[in-house]
Amino acid sequence: MLAAAGRGERLGSDRPKAFAKLRERPLLAESLERLEGSDWIDEIVIVAPPGWEEPSILVAEELGCAKVSACVAGGETRAESVRAGVAEVGDEAAVIAVHDAARPVLPGEVLERVLTALNEGWDGAVPAVPLADTIKRVRDGQIVETLPRQELVAVQTPQAFLAPVLRDAIAGDLAGATDCASLVEARGGRVTTVPGDPRLVKVTDAADLELVASLL
Repeated sequence: MLAAAGRGERLGSDRPKAFAKLRERPLLAESLERLEGSDWIDEIVIVAPPGWEEPSILVAEELGCAKVSACVAGGETRAESVRAGVAEVGDEAAVIAVHDAARPVLPGEVLERVLTALNEGWDGAVPAVPLADTIKRVRDGQIVETLPRQELVAVQTPQAFLAPVLRDAIAGDLAGATDCASLVEARGGRVTTVPGDPRLVKVTDAADLELVASLL
C-alpha cells in the first residue's frame, strides 16, 4: 500500500505533497514505479489526497503500473488513510507493506528485508537507522532526562505486517498513532527492526526535495 495523502503544507506548494515536482515528475511517480518493479509486490493500493484520486490513477497509467488495484481518498490523519487503504487490500493477502510516497527513494533491498523478516515469526518489521545525536526529554523548557542513545532508532517506511495483525490493529483506536508499528505494538504485536537506508529521506520541505533529487 502506498500512502500518498499528505497535504504537504510545508512545501509551500499549491498542490498536495504527492504531486510536488521531483525532476519534472510528481513525487508519487518515483515510489510507485519502484513498487511496480519489485518482485516482492503483487498488488498496489494508492491512498491519494482527497479529490486527487483521478490524477493519481493517471500517473499510474502513464507509468504502466499494472499492479495498482485500487485508489482511495485518504483521511484526516495518516492512520485513517492507512485504514482506508487496507480496506481495499484483497482478503487473500498474507502480508501488507505500507510505504509513504513522501520517501520516494525506495531501495529494493529494504523492501526485501522487511518482508523476509516476517518469515522469522515476527508480526511486523520496520526499517530503522541509528541516531547520531544525543536525545533529551524536555518538560517546560527544562531537560529532565537524557535517553540512552544505544536503545533508540529512527524508523522509516516501508513497514510490513502480517495482514490479519495489521487489520486488527487499525480497527482499534487510532488516536496519536504516528506509524503503523505503534498501532500493532499497542495491540501486543511483536515488531522487529531491520537495517534502514539513509536514502529513505522523508520529503517535508523544498530542501528535502532538492536532496532527494540528488539521490536519484
